[in-house]
Amino acid sequence: MPKGENDTTNPAPAGPAAGTADAKPADAKPADAGTRPRVRRVPRGGVIGGVLSAVALVAAGGGLVSAASLAPQSPASRHLEAPVASVPAGSSVGVCPGPARLLEGTPVGTDPQFSPESDTAKTAVSAAVLAAGTGDIPGSRLAPLKGDALVEIAKGTGGSQAPSAAPRTPALLAGVVSGRAVDGVSVLRADAQGNHQPAAGAVVSYAAEDGDLQGSAAAACQQPGNDLWLVGANTALGRTAVLNLTNASTTPATVSLDLFGAEGQIQAPGSRGLLVAPGTTRSIVLAGLAPGQERLGVRVRSTGGPVAAVIQQSVLRGLTPGGVDFITPGTAPSVRQVIPGLDIQDASDLAALTAKPGFADAGPALQIAVPGAADAVVEIKLYGRGGQRALPGGGVVTAKAGTVTEVSLAGVPAGTYTVAASSDVSFAATARVTRGVKAEDPADIAYSAAAARLGSQHVVPVPRTGDRQLVFGAPEGDARISYTPITADGKIRTAATADIAGGTTVSVSVPADVGGSPLVGYVVAASGDPAYAAVLLSREGRQDISTVAVAPEAAGQQQVPVTLGY
Repeated sequence: MPKGENDTTNPAPAGPAAGTADAKPADAKPADAGTRPRVRRVPRGGVIGGVLSAVALVAAGGGLVSAASLAPQSPASRHLEAPVASVPAGSSVGVCPGPARLLEGTPVGTDPQFSPESDTAKTAVSAAVLAAGTGDIPGSRLAPLKGDALVEIAKGTGGSQAPSAAPRTPALLAGVVSGRAVDGVSVLRADAQGNHQPAAGAVVSYAAEDGDLQGSAAAACQQPGNDLWLVGANTALGRTAVLNLTNASTTPATVSLDLFGAEGQIQAPGSRGLLVAPGTTRSIVLAGLAPGQERLGVRVRSTGGPVAAVIQQSVLRGLTPGGVDFITPGTAPSVRQVIPGLDIQDASDLAALTAKPGFADAGPALQIAVPGAADAVVEIKLYGRGGQRALPGGGVVTAKAGTVTEVSLAGVPAGTYTVAASSDVSFAATARVTRGVKAEDPADIAYSAAAARLGSQHVVPVPRTGDRQLVFGAPEGDARISYTPITADGKIRTAATADIAGGTTVSVSVPADVGGSPLVGYVVAASGDPAYAAVLLSREGRQDISTVAVAPEAAGQQQVPVTLGY
């Protein structure tokens, strides 16, 4: 990791765990309490009049009348809130990408063929499943898409327990997987307990020291969804982007892709109605749909079964590998996006490298996709250890509607940063950083997608090897972070805390072991003003870099609005 603006903070030990990161103290603030929707009462006479009118309309027209028409339609009518219904928590499913693989030759169209990976390539999964308040570890397992479990983490108690109104108590045990080697897509499954979704998480890491895909790549194993955004792909000469769609459910998924390039939305034949059968992964070469795109955003929409989506992005400059990484979905388009964990190299070295032909994408940058019909005026701010850092270009850019705009972060001093971007128009964003400053040597790339705000309980597994850091950013105000180590013996160790001053970023080194047992991950919680986190990975003596997003926290029993209609 480069030394400069942000040197890694090594907290003093607190018991057997890592200690507290040095930063400006902050008063902890309680999490915002949820409020129940207010249902306004409608005068009985008005409702009866509306019902009689509805009956007359049905009798006259023979049509169906929605529930909304039962209310009076006069200007003085009152708004009725949609009723809510409780939905039991479901099991946790985390889909882990398979190893990065080379394309075999030049595929025709979008369906690729893969050649074997390099002799030194290694791919492993680490995972943790927290015990519930009862002290029981939920039934959980790490398994391939099809076939027997690779690791049976816990058998569970079988069946669901009755919902409980008691607050969740801290878990003291965890079921863990520490660096299990895998050779394909794997799935972490954990059963619900007591109408609470289990707290579980997994991370996959890839590393190779030879071949065209040398470098490192890592990604958090993701919960499948029906609407996902991936920004940052590149299909120009020497760049390969392969979209992998995985359906871990028992229901077929029909996927449609919306493609956004530098000049606008791309209408590509073959991007609609893509069938992904249950228990399978479908790989698509994006250059077959959108060739020659230096900036590409992909929206993945699925009907039927939900899917997990990841882009394997790699660079080859002539015969010199330029890096490999997994581009994962970020938060949905919004008027504010925050990306933690950007590790930027020395500005002068990067300026000399990016000035060479073919190396324009060898420097740090932010890519912004605007899906709507209006341009977005985006304000970008960088926060390092010492506070906000000004962007050489001023930090304000106009991103055209329907396009992907790149904002260079060149000229920023070396260090680790959090990026906060805001606009009056919704957008999606991903940041790219690189490692390596010599054109003749292999380099590496890492992509960081926009992250969700930290909540009260996140399971953050870390790969077993390499230089590992937790990166916390608090763009707006002071925040307090608690990070509790999970070790390979299943113990939850003593928590440490980091008080983060508003507008700063703090890095915490991850030790190899705690209390004589290898460290597998953390339980992370935040209070106070909004805070964000990522895991930054590198390897000593090599130009390897990866960034892993922190997955959203587990949800318990939820309430969803129910709309009556036809």
